[in-house]
Amino acid sequence: MADLKYEIIETIAVLSESPKGWKKELNLVSWNGRDPKYDLRDWAPDHSKMGKGVTLSAEDLTNLKKALNNMDEIG
Repeated sequence: MADLKYEIIETIAVLSESPKGWKKELNLVSWNGRDPKYDLRDWAPDHSKMGKGVTLSAEDLTNLKKALNNMDEIG
């Protein structure tokens, strides 16, 4: 498997933290030198390891925000 290169450009939000210190974060990330995209995934405390996640364009994130704003209160 080829090396995956990434640069976290900006941390937008930390949504949760596990007892082992892994954090679910919304970040702006450049993958393999490409233009940055919004990325939601779990990260190890030092950002050396990551869990599976989802990468969103600015348009995707805007549409998600609209959908969440239109939802009734959760729980």
